[in-house]
Amino acid sequence: MSDLNDDKPAPRGELLTQVVPLPSDTNPNGDVFAGWLVRHMDIAAATLAGRISLGRNATVAMDRMEFLSPLRVGSQVGCYGELIEVGRSSMKINIEVWTLDRTAKSPRKVTEGLFVYVAIDEHGRIREVPDQQS
Repeated sequence: MSDLNDDKPAPRGELLTQVVPLPSDTNPNGDVFAGWLVRHMDIAAATLAGRISLGRNATVAMDRMEFLSPLRVGSQVGCYGELIEVGRSSMKINIEVWTLDRTAKSPRKVTEGLFVYVAIDEHGRIREVPDQQS
C-alpha cells in the first residue's frame, strides 16, 4: 500500500464476505432493507467465530448497530471482522460494512455492529473456546 492512501479511512479487520444487493433486496421505496444487511453481517461474524471456536457457534447478542449512510443497489458490499474479546465460551466480534458504489473511486463505511457469539458443541450446549495461544 502506498503512503498516499494513509489519510483515507479504511476498514478494520479482515474481509470476511462480499456481496452485491439486488433490487429484490429493497423495500418499496428502493432502499436496501436493514435486515438484509444485518443478515450478511451475522454471516460474516459467524465465519470468524467459527474460525476462533474451531467449530459450531451461536449468535447470542448484537450489542449495538449504527447505520451511517445508505446502501445502494448494485454496490459492492464488504463485511470486515475483528475479534474484540474472547471469554471462556464467548467471542465479541466487531463487524464493519464498507461499500464501493458503482461510480465511486473510494469505499465508504455504511455501518458497524458488535456481535456476541458462544461456542457450542454438537448437542447445542455451551462449550469453552479453545486457547488462542496455539
